[in-house]
Amino acid sequence: MFVLAGLLVYAVGTHTGGQRRHPSAALAWVLIIALLPYVGLPLFLVLGTRKFARPSHAVQGVGPALRPYDDGLQACAIATLAGMGLAPAAASRQVHFHADGQAAWEGLAALISSAREQLDICTFVLGNDALGRRVARLLAERAAAGVRVRLLLDAVGSWRTSKAQVRHLRAAGVQVHWFMPLLHNPLRGRVNLRNHRKLAIADGRHLWTGGRNLAAEYFSGEPHQPPWIDLSFTLEGVLAEQAQGLFNSHWHHSRGPKGDDDNSSPETQARPEQAQPAADRTQPHLAQLVPSGPDQAEDTFYELLLTTLFRAERRVLAVTPYFVPDDSLLTALCLAARRGVQVELIVPARSNHRLADIARARALRDLVAAGGQVRLAPGMVHAKAVVVDDALALCGSLNLDARSLFLNFELMVAFYASDDVNTVTQWIDGHFHDLPLHRPAQPSLLRDTAEGLVRWLGFQI
Repeated sequence: MFVLAGLLVYAVGTHTGGQRRHPSAALAWVLIIALLPYVGLPLFLVLGTRKFARPSHAVQGVGPALRPYDDGLQACAIATLAGMGLAPAAASRQVHFHADGQAAWEGLAALISSAREQLDICTFVLGNDALGRRVARLLAERAAAGVRVRLLLDAVGSWRTSKAQVRHLRAAGVQVHWFMPLLHNPLRGRVNLRNHRKLAIADGRHLWTGGRNLAAEYFSGEPHQPPWIDLSFTLEGVLAEQAQGLFNSHWHHSRGPKGDDDNSSPETQARPEQAQPAADRTQPHLAQLVPSGPDQAEDTFYELLLTTLFRAERRVLAVTPYFVPDDSLLTALCLAARRGVQVELIVPARSNHRLADIARARALRDLVAAGGQVRLAPGMVHAKAVVVDDALALCGSLNLDARSLFLNFELMVAFYASDDVNTVTQWIDGHFHDLPLHRPAQPSLLRDTAEGLVRWLGFQI
């Protein structure tokens, strides 16, 4: 009876909540509830929620003005995102990509120092190192200058963050919230949904974002170790205002310490109430914010990526630290390679997550067998970027693995302007073009079985 009750809870929670689980994830939950019901059901109640945003009935596809599929990949991408209810593409006044960690730090420090009224920062990791302390000093200085400073830390990603440093920040006037703490979580049943977005927003007009967390390895490196290769950027304009809406929503739901002054509205992200014409690639710094995660009714970036891969004609260039795609994404990449598209994937030879390296091996073999090119970087690569046909560049915080694609709160930016797409392409080619091609060896039966098990279980972890 307990097993039947557990399966009923699973079915009702999944279907009424519109969770749309991957088959392997659904099978894993059913098996653990059936075989270990007293363990499986509590785990499902704590970890089983994947989405809490429901599809809006106000968005039913898009009209003819938003479906100019004959106009090329860019128009198709913009129409796809509009059909999922995201804000339309907009021209930013300035966009600066950071060539390395030093440039990224200078951009972040300049943005923090420029804040005059409000400064909001969201990060997955705040390091207990020299760089973390430098960030804390800058935030305290802004708070002392009368700027309203808010810092949002993911409770799991920043679990090693010094509590003394947090107390010091609060004493200096910085408001600090923990996103989805494991205990006393205001959003019960969702502790498996982590905030992986990296944002720094000054006065709602200037945005610093990308793949870097606020720790030394992402900027200057650690003693006797070079910094990780990563990509971040700053921009100014409408996209910063939309990112402010995302931050406000997280802040509202995180329920910070009692007494925090929180007058922000969680619903300030721009929405496309009216149909917009197809964007013009010649507009300066034309780009589109692509938030992905539990607060989006659709798997926005995943669906955008599939759409663009199926329409790619010349080249697909992807950089990611962890490559554990689901079957549909891997199929899209392989089909692109088989029809003559140059598909090139760059991953670190050994990342900081050993399980991810084991789980990716089968997908790498399949991609190479289909005609794709794989290059292994000798150092740690943490950048997340995809370029399709020199017409679209996608940069931000999302890794090409199941957790980032389907569970985490993530943020990507789609760049459409030629100069920005070329800058991302040249950055990738400049770092990785000379690396030799990876020629995967055929694994033993034991190795192949272990890879399959890790990949199957990895969808849940």
